[in-house]
Amino acid sequence: MRGTGRIGGWRARAFGVVAALCLFEGAAAAEERPREGAIHQLRIYEIFDGNKRQFHERFRDHAMRIMARYDFKIVATWESRHADRTEFVYLLEWPDKATMDDRWAKFMADQEWIGIKRETRKYGALVGEIQSRTLEPTEYSPHTRLLN
Repeated sequence: MRGTGRIGGWRARAFGVVAALCLFEGAAAAEERPREGAIHQLRIYEIFDGNKRQFHERFRDHAMRIMARYDFKIVATWESRHADRTEFVYLLEWPDKATMDDRWAKFMADQEWIGIKRETRKYGALVGEIQSRTLEPTEYSPHTRLLN
């Protein structure tokens, strides 16, 4: 029956071949694209309302400056309220996990940072629980890098 809107015989086979070629070409192009390699790290710190100002001053004025020495790329920082507690949340961008691990080790061993942490103990504990999550992009992620 002609004109019923169905794709018949050779047209159906031709359509199938074209669709398969398009899918194959798309998959091949995706394989040829270099992976960006960037990963992200989500950090969540429990902070306390009684000395929140001192925490933010220490992070803003000292931690960020020292982190910059070790090529920490801070994408953004936030404050959040979750489960009856205040949290400081920030996102870092790294080229790969090995770099992330190396830079954290260097930062934590930095003598200036160790001294600043010692000095700010006079305000009490500035940080409670710390959560860290490494975020690796899926192969279909629209963005793998958030910074230039």
